[in-house]
Amino acid sequence: MRVLITGITGFVGSHLAEYVLGLGHEVHGVERWRSKTDNIEHIRVRLVMHECDLRDASSVRQVVEAIHPHRIFHLAAQSFVPMSWSAPAETLTTNILSELHLFEAVRDAGSDSEIQVAGSSEEYGLVDDREIPVREETPLRPISPYGVSKVAQDLLAFQYFRSYKMKIVRTRGFNHTGPRRGDVFAESDFSKQIAMVEQGLQEPVLRVGNLEAARDFTDVRDMVRAYWLALEKGEMGEVYNICSGTAYPLGDVLERLLRMSKVCVRIEPDPHRMRPSDVPFLRGDATKFRARTGWTPRIPFEDTLRDLLEYWRKRTAHHARRAG
Repeated sequence: MRVLITGITGFVGSHLAEYVLGLGHEVHGVERWRSKTDNIEHIRVRLVMHECDLRDASSVRQVVEAIHPHRIFHLAAQSFVPMSWSAPAETLTTNILSELHLFEAVRDAGSDSEIQVAGSSEEYGLVDDREIPVREETPLRPISPYGVSKVAQDLLAFQYFRSYKMKIVRTRGFNHTGPRRGDVFAESDFSKQIAMVEQGLQEPVLRVGNLEAARDFTDVRDMVRAYWLALEKGEMGEVYNICSGTAYPLGDVLERLLRMSKVCVRIEPDPHRMRPSDVPFLRGDATKFRARTGWTPRIPFEDTLRDLLEYWRKRTAHHARRAG
């Protein structure tokens, strides 16, 4: 099976590529000439990479026509919520047009590709206490430009399914983390700072954002397995929440990580790590997806955090050796 992954050089895309390669399929990915490819260097020789800017319709069309993929996992996006506040136009343009160009390329090529569109729990945004746990029927009230862009992607995918009978499944993934998670995200930033303190590269002070916010975390390796099952067993045109069903306050996440280390640190709030508006509590309900696919998370949260911290310890140690 020929599988195309957009966003393959990113955190989730690299893990999905590993998973699909493990199933024995042919994996294609797209990258821009200036893309950072650290996440896939260990598997790059096993991938078929194509230079492509998803914001350029002709570039996307050429790639789809060359591959004629059986399955497409559309993960590429500007996915950092705080950045969407400082660059709302770029976030909206990148996320919406990239998906539009992909759908049009598939239509122009006459391809019968099955497409998974990776949505986000940020689409739900402002959730009332009575609406917890969040189900697929919960109203979409995004409170960030990123959330708005993901709602647009979600609805565009539904429209193409209805209008053109394209084989599209939408997923709304809640927070997912693990090795290779970018340091702009809270739990990964905590891990990186702890590793730097351990190496003596940072004073014993951890700078943090809103520690009261609670998020529903799933290990990224469980998440990519769910993405595969979404096309393997999901119903075309449907939307599915993918989540653990357990919410962890970020303060609790930080405490768990600190217990895995012997360093003593001081915690300092950092105004630059605060968002203009934030979802205080988010816990999802994946009953619909579990019933359809049989999926359930396998990796305990403690193992996820331990693997994330070890990832940053190795990276920090490597940089320390090079600097020394």
